[in-house]
Amino acid sequence: MVSTGDEFVENAQGVPVKMEESETRPTFEELMKTQRLRSAVLLRAELPFYKIIMYWSGTCLKAISTDLLVYITMAIYIGIRIFANNINYIPESATLLEQTNIGILGGFLSFFLVLFVNQTNGRFLDMYGFAKACSGRIQDVAGLARVQLPADVAKRLVRHFNAAQVSGYVGLNAIGHGSPYSKKFFFNHYNQKHQLLTTEEMRMLDHHDMDKGGLFMKEMVTWCQEDIAKAHKDGLIDTYKEQLFQDRILAFRAAMDGMYDYSDQPPHFFYIHFLVLLSALYLPLFAIDTAYAAGWGDETYIGLDILNGIIVFLQCIFVVGLRSLGTNMIDPFGEDLEDLSVILYVEATLEICDTILNSQQPSGQKTV
Repeated sequence: MVSTGDEFVENAQGVPVKMEESETRPTFEELMKTQRLRSAVLLRAELPFYKIIMYWSGTCLKAISTDLLVYITMAIYIGIRIFANNINYIPESATLLEQTNIGILGGFLSFFLVLFVNQTNGRFLDMYGFAKACSGRIQDVAGLARVQLPADVAKRLVRHFNAAQVSGYVGLNAIGHGSPYSKKFFFNHYNQKHQLLTTEEMRMLDHHDMDKGGLFMKEMVTWCQEDIAKAHKDGLIDTYKEQLFQDRILAFRAAMDGMYDYSDQPPHFFYIHFLVLLSALYLPLFAIDTAYAAGWGDETYIGLDILNGIIVFLQCIFVVGLRSLGTNMIDPFGEDLEDLSVILYVEATLEICDTILNSQQPSGQKTV
C-alpha cells in the first residue's frame, strides 16, 4: 500500500482508503529510536559551548530555518540596504523614521514571550511530576504488596497496576495534541513482554477502545482497588493496611488524571495568536528601522550593513526561538526530542517492580 498522507493509503487497486488510527502512529522500534536520541540530547547540557553550538537536532535552529517570518524579515532588510547602496541621496522617509521608536514594541513583545515560555515550562514540569508520581505510586504498592500479601496476589496486583500505567499513556491520544503511543505498537509490546494482562482479562476489556480515551486505564485502577478489597475480605491484610494500598492507588489515578487534564486544556489559542501577530508585525518593522538607520548614499559602509544584518538575524532568533520553545513545551507527550521520556519511565517502573517482587534476603541469624 502506498501512503498518500497522514490518514489515507492507496490499496492494491490504487483507491485511497482511511488508515486505522493506530497505524498512523510510530511502531515500537521508531519510538525506541526517538527515545535513544532523546536520551542523547539530555546528555548534551553539560558540554562546552563550542560543542553545544554545533548541534542541529534538539535546538532552535530547525524551527528558525523553517519559519517564513525569518526569511521575510531578512529579505526586507537586505532589499532596503541594496537600495540604499545604489542611490546618492537620503530619502525623506529616512528622516521621518528617525522619529519612531520600535524599541517600545520590542520591550512589550519580549515581556509576553518570556511570560509565555515561563507558563509552558511550568506546565511541562507539572506534567513531568505527574508522570513520575504515577511511577512512584506503583513502586509504593509493589513494595507494600511484596511484604504484606502472598506472592500470587502481589504479582496479580502489580500486573494490573502496570497495565493501568501503560494504557494511560495510550489513552492520551484521544485528547489535546494526541500521543504517539498506541495499543498496537506500545501497549501490546509491554503486555507480551511482561504478561501484564491475560487473554481472558483482555477479552473482558475489549469494550474499551484504549486508543480513544482513558476508560481502559480507569477500569484497570478499579481492578487494583478490587484486588485490595478482596485481600482484606480474605483476611490477608487489616483495615489500616488496606487503606494504605487504596490511598496510593487513588493517588496514582489522580496523577494520571492530572496529565489528562493538562493535555485537554492547552494554553489559550487567543494568547498564542496574539504572540504570533505581535511577532509578525514587530520583526519586519525592526528590519525596516535598522536598515534605514544604517546610512544612505555616500554614508553607506558594507561592514556596518553586515553587522546590522547580524543584529536583525539575532532578533529573529530571539523572537522565533522563544516562541518555538514555548510551543514545543505545550505537549510533553509527543514525538519531539524535548518531550518526556515515557518509555524510560515505563521500563524503569517495570524493572523496579520486578526487582521488588523477587527480592530475597538471608534469613535472620543471631549475632554474638
